Amino acid sequence: MPGTVCEVPLVDPESPVAGGRALDAESSAWLRSLDADGPVRDEAVARLHALLLRAAHFEVVRRRTAVAYVRGEELEDLAMQAADDALVAVLAKRDQFRGESRFTTWAYKFALLEASVKVRRRAWQHREVPLEPEAWALVPDRALAPEAAAEGNELIAAVQDAIATKLTPHQRTVLVALAINGVPIDVLSERLGTTRGALYKTLHDARRKLRAALAADGLPIRPQLSSEASS
Repeated sequence: MPGTVCEVPLVDPESPVAGGRALDAESSAWLRSLDADGPVRDEAVARLHALLLRAAHFEVVRRRTAVAYVRGEELEDLAMQAADDALVAVLAKRDQFRGESRFTTWAYKFALLEASVKVRRRAWQHREVPLEPEAWALVPDRALAPEAAAEGNELIAAVQDAIATKLTPHQRTVLVALAINGVPIDVLSERLGTTRGALYKTLHDARRKLRAALAADGLPIRPQLSSEASS
């Protein structure tokens, strides 16, 4: 993509302050233009959308192998949707800009996030979200020594029992989908009609219950298993 520089109308040469720090001239111009009224703000919003669209397009292209069967027109549409949603988010959270980077760098990240979410959701659009533990056999099988293999099998059996008996149905669904079957969290949040934050909390609570159950059985969960469940 061509690395064009996004020009910004300079409304006031004075730099505003964000998060207790003076802003660079470019970021200052962006904020003053977005806070203005009429044509000045409209032009700034249009320029911001163009910037976000370039960022979203870059991210969609970077991730296109995940949706190799999708045609170019639909990829462009995904980028446009991501830019639209990123624009709404940037304008809504504009007061959260702390000035720790340039405003354009801060805004750019919204487009990258929205584009990555759009691509993941499209990749799973016609796939069934597995909510049952289909991949138990994949967890421990790494050509371990007999003693380690027996210990691993004991741990897996204990984890299976704890998942079945200690978790609520919702906790079980979330844990199995995210930590075992590898469903992207934004895909699961869309399918279950909830938020990423709510799913993270459910996953955290489920892991806490599992650790307590395993510890009670003398089988404290291994650090790598705990970190895998949180990824």
